[in-house]
Amino acid sequence: MNKTMDYTLNDPLAAMREATVEMLESRARTYSLPQPFYNDARLFALDMQEIFEKEWLFAGMSCEIPAKGNFMTLEIGDNPIVIVRGGEGQIHAFHNVCRHRGSRLCTTHKGKVAKLVCPYHQWTYELDGRLLFAGSDMGTSFDLDQFGLKPVSVRTAGGFMFINLSENPPAIDDFLVTLEHYLEPYQMDNVKVAVESSIVEQANWKLVIENNRECYHCNGSHPELLNSLMEFDDTEDPRATDKYKDLVARKQSDWNGEQVPWQLKRFGKRNRITRTPLLDGVVSMTMDGKPACNKLMGRLTSPDMGSLRILHLPNSWNHFMGDHSIVFRVLPLGPQQTMVTTKWLVHKDAVEGVDYDPENMRRVWDATNDQDRKLAEENQRGINSKAYQPGPYSETYEFGVIDFIDWYAERMLQNLSGDSVSLQLAKG
Repeated sequence: MNKTMDYTLNDPLAAMREATVEMLESRARTYSLPQPFYNDARLFALDMQEIFEKEWLFAGMSCEIPAKGNFMTLEIGDNPIVIVRGGEGQIHAFHNVCRHRGSRLCTTHKGKVAKLVCPYHQWTYELDGRLLFAGSDMGTSFDLDQFGLKPVSVRTAGGFMFINLSENPPAIDDFLVTLEHYLEPYQMDNVKVAVESSIVEQANWKLVIENNRECYHCNGSHPELLNSLMEFDDTEDPRATDKYKDLVARKQSDWNGEQVPWQLKRFGKRNRITRTPLLDGVVSMTMDGKPACNKLMGRLTSPDMGSLRILHLPNSWNHFMGDHSIVFRVLPLGPQQTMVTTKWLVHKDAVEGVDYDPENMRRVWDATNDQDRKLAEENQRGINSKAYQPGPYSETYEFGVIDFIDWYAERMLQNLSGDSVSLQLAKG
């Protein structure tokens, strides 16, 4: 038996794979998931293998690595990743693992380098991943070309960077083309991160996403956010009132005048892009509804752009307004632990203390993130109880949650099915 067959046939998660398929195939579609999906370490390991190592993930913004040699790092479970700007502006992504003895190459969150140099034994790589130097002690027969960094698929559009850790990433082109079109007015080559925060929620990543996908809880939990945000999920929300529809029609006419796209676009249940109004008379997600930045984004001439909402499952939601934008990234840390990173973007020429005050800009979402953290953590504590059983979602207020769980179940079953095929081939 070869090593590949041995590893496959002795998969320690084999029983959990079978149990997961059975639970997903027998689940009640408009109910929350069975308990193990939210707290079981083995199922979390499957989530990482079948979702976070196989689906396209939002990694960061291209403005974070603006020049040659700029890099940023992140970790997808046990997989450290580095994204670096190479020559001629090209963006590369690699496993942040030296090909010598496996040490991490880049140990800081961000930085700038001439070459990628391992701090352990100084193996040196070009920014495109080629091994340039390994020392004379490796012998005369050592072939540098055989030990370049292992690449990670990376795609960019509209200033967003997406990575995929699998060997055969699923198609994403249609979404990226549309994303580029919708973000054209913001001229994303001319933005910068004004402020950034990360919080760790003691809750499973799916609870974090579920909480985001509905505003059923907003009235009782988010007073700061409701100073600007309307509870309707998009312009086709089934709960929409006549007053809201009138506001939508009026704002869409204004947006046509600005030549900015607003139509709702869906790409299955994974991606959605839509521009929706904020409260009438409100132009930004701030405590007073006024612009957080005096210098508008891109080519926009009015701050009253509502919110361009961008959803990318499994790990990002975003709000783009006329004066600034907010992007969110979710990364699982453990079965009941998730990191949520928020970045506020402004025009690159905006001056801190003159055009914007970071504390004012972040106040609404700092409060909202902390409120959501508490909600998700209390949700987790209840789910851990032996009394928990799946409960019904509201098909109006929580249709976004239903869509997310449907997407998750579909992708898990499809990816697990692929693993099953691999297992059968290995046996043969």
